[in-house]
Amino acid sequence: MSTALIRSLSFVRRYSGWAILGVIAVLGSAAADLAGPQVIRHLIDAGITRGQTSVIVPDSVTLVAMAIAGGFASFLQGYFSARASHGAAFDMRNVIFDKLQRLSFAYHDQAQTGQLITRVTSDVDLVRDFVGGGLVQSVSAVILLVGTVLFLFSLDTTLALVAMLVLPATIAVLLLFVRRLGPMFREFQARLAALNTVLQENVAGVRVVRAFVREPYEAKRYDAANSALLEQGLEVRRVVANAFPLLFSVGTIGVGVVTWVGAAGIVQGRVTVGELVAFTGYLFLLLQPLFIIGFGAQQIARASASAERLFEVLDAPEDVTERPDAVPLSSITGRIEFCGVHLRYPGAEQETLRGVDLTIVPGTMVAIVGATGSGKSSLVNLVPRFYDPCAGQVLIDGVDVRDVTLSSLRQAIGFVMQDSILFSGSVRDNIAYGRPEATDDEIESAARAAQAHDFIEALPEGYATRVGERGVKLSGGQRQRIAIARALLIDPAILIMDDSTSSVDSATEAAIRAQLDTLMSGRTALVVAQRLTTAKRADMVVLIDEGRIVDTGTHDELLERSCLYAEIAASQLVGGGDIDADPACRPEATGGED
Repeated sequence: MSTALIRSLSFVRRYSGWAILGVIAVLGSAAADLAGPQVIRHLIDAGITRGQTSVIVPDSVTLVAMAIAGGFASFLQGYFSARASHGAAFDMRNVIFDKLQRLSFAYHDQAQTGQLITRVTSDVDLVRDFVGGGLVQSVSAVILLVGTVLFLFSLDTTLALVAMLVLPATIAVLLLFVRRLGPMFREFQARLAALNTVLQENVAGVRVVRAFVREPYEAKRYDAANSALLEQGLEVRRVVANAFPLLFSVGTIGVGVVTWVGAAGIVQGRVTVGELVAFTGYLFLLLQPLFIIGFGAQQIARASASAERLFEVLDAPEDVTERPDAVPLSSITGRIEFCGVHLRYPGAEQETLRGVDLTIVPGTMVAIVGATGSGKSSLVNLVPRFYDPCAGQVLIDGVDVRDVTLSSLRQAIGFVMQDSILFSGSVRDNIAYGRPEATDDEIESAARAAQAHDFIEALPEGYATRVGERGVKLSGGQRQRIAIARALLIDPAILIMDDSTSSVDSATEAAIRAQLDTLMSGRTALVVAQRLTTAKRADMVVLIDEGRIVDTGTHDELLERSCLYAEIAASQLVGGGDIDADPACRPEATGGED
């Protein structure tokens, strides 16, 4: 049993009462099984052999009663074990989900959704099956094994020693069996996770798949993952199919040898018929726990692999953690400072941000401009601590963001992301996601500010309309406007908009801008600019290139003195096509090459 599987038993602690009742039921079932051969021995030797009918009826009734009692005990064992195991699985799912909520964006950037879903579902179920079935059966098997050995030696020491000859071979087969299955089940779960990843990506991107007529490619990709899973599953079955016939063969040989020696003992008058029958019964009881352990071995191996995968998530380091002495962020003015900030993503060879120094005055609108991959989104993601810098500080009103509680920090910041994620509830639920207690008037006011009210009213059920998974029933522009309304509703002191109007048309963007000019009054706004109008309206434009801030100023100032800004404004910002870069910035004017 692996260390991870032993650790998983800690989840049963809250349900120890049910687990103890399950063990008591196991004892009852084992007692009935162990007592049965003794009653049969007495029935044969005292009743049948001697013709005492007064013994036959009571012993027969006793056997029936013991069978009923054993069956009832087995039922209770299953019921109590299920209560404990399902409770443990409930806690496991909650703990893993809570861990996933706390893990930083850096972890989720590298993790695959299908892998995580497999661990929360399939892996938890396999560990639960072990706790509810495999563990209890193992306890039952150990009790039966010890009890049977004691009864065997109490009946006949010679026959017991003969029976013990099969144990080393049986145990050797079991050990080889378990050793081979462990790695195989780990690989099986990994391939299952890979299959789930392909399925999740295909379902989430089904519109893209069909738009580009890639159904045959996706079918091949899924078939390849499914074939890999089938191949591994068949390999596991082959190992199991080879092991169990060998176990049964060893057991059958042991029964045959004991029966032969016992028959000779009857002829010699040393062993009675009842004793041989009882001994054979105990011998089968001896083999039963070995077979249970054999069947349980594959369950243990599979559960061990799953437990290791679960604890890979639970033991994952939390890059963004809340300090024990963190204090709530009090009312702020919105001054933001980046002091010597460096950022390197896990696994990256180069830094994304290098030595960033920037001060943002409260109540100003700052446009972040740069070429693709220059570090614009990385910069704004540091403010709400989606990531932590590997060097330097990010300060709000002079306080390091790492010194305040995460909840109070993020409640002070409204964030509209590039990908406007909505949840499969109503429009109202999505707008009120950050403030569930908001009134209908407040929700409508935020929607009006985001230019979303009119299209929401036109929906079949208005604000009660269900948006579908990830907002699939809405257009990209509609999703973005709801995301903007969601951010505005929390009335943040700092508003961050990461390419937040890229999916809306120019007229809607102009209407949103007119509303935001009023709503941004008194707030600090960081906007990753994709439109020229955004840069023109900003109080300050920050130009980033290859992770460094290369210039700051107003749009007109940068346009006048920065060739890089002029080129980006002309070629990358929407609406910038009418800007001509200064001739001095052109390659032919500076001696550069085309």
